[in-house]
Amino acid sequence: MNKRGFASDNNSGIHPNVLKAIEMANVDHAIGYGEDIYTEKAKELFRMEFGAETEIFFALTGTGANILSIQTLCQSFHLILCAETAHIQVDECGAPEKFTGSKVVPLPSSNGKVLPGELLKKLHGFGVEHHSQPGLLSISQVTEMGTVYSVEEIRELARIVHEHGMYLHMDGARISNAAVSLGLNFRAFTKDAGVDVLSFGGTKNGLMIGEAVLVFNPELSGKTKFFRKQAAQLYSKMRFLTAQFIPYLEEEIWKTNASHSNQMAAMLAGLLADMPAVKITQSVDANGIFAILPKDLIPLVRKEYFFYDWDESKGEVRWMTSFDTMEEDIINLVALLKSLLGN
Repeated sequence: MNKRGFASDNNSGIHPNVLKAIEMANVDHAIGYGEDIYTEKAKELFRMEFGAETEIFFALTGTGANILSIQTLCQSFHLILCAETAHIQVDECGAPEKFTGSKVVPLPSSNGKVLPGELLKKLHGFGVEHHSQPGLLSISQVTEMGTVYSVEEIRELARIVHEHGMYLHMDGARISNAAVSLGLNFRAFTKDAGVDVLSFGGTKNGLMIGEAVLVFNPELSGKTKFFRKQAAQLYSKMRFLTAQFIPYLEEEIWKTNASHSNQMAAMLAGLLADMPAVKITQSVDANGIFAILPKDLIPLVRKEYFFYDWDESKGEVRWMTSFDTMEEDIINLVALLKSLLGN
């Protein structure tokens, strides 16, 4: 099996400058639990991106960041609405429901995006004590289907939820890939578009560990630090987590890495376009490619490159590119496909 596959951007390593930042933080002693100069510097950089009033809470994992975001906004009697493919619905083992007590309700979606019409169908029963109360919409940016919401799409969803007294959460596990895809700064499609709380991911884009929960209205964040402690997301040696975000933001490693992984996905999609036996099923907006292959080919390709099935019934697979994906990897994958197809 090749050292670099296409299973997940989680499988890639750590950007050298991020690893260096961790090593540089490994000097002498520092007060634990975030009372250190590295954490303060990382917070300062986030506030430069998102605004001085932003509250930042660092967490260990993406699931932890999503839980913390939802707890900040919801009570146990609230409904959490999301796309049926959302990570909080499919891949977090019921953690949001366990920790918040809130019910997760998936909405139909063919491209990973929540549609206003489907959202509106669930916005009823307000004030009726027998019904869970719609309290939060969570959207993923990039979506689980590799698509990216436009600013206008986010603003429309924010308008709807805010008009109904609800909140908007964004799961930004791949937020850097979305920013590059849109050609915008982070704030333009998050805070300025109506997002209330953001899970800001870094692990999939060159960090070793760690995410950040950004709360844009400080009045909402009074209990967040307590929820973080209860959820075992308060890291004692916080400097080694937060030190990573300093070069990540300051040197725009986020942009360099995401630009490259997006470009590699676009390259792969372009080369696959000339292969009638391979059907791309979703818009390639970021660093994910969803494609249907002849079913008998899938195990043969997987012998050389590890990747995951998406929908086995259709022969649909998911290929993810990473910041360390090389053009050679793309060329060799396409050559393998062509040879197996007899092209």
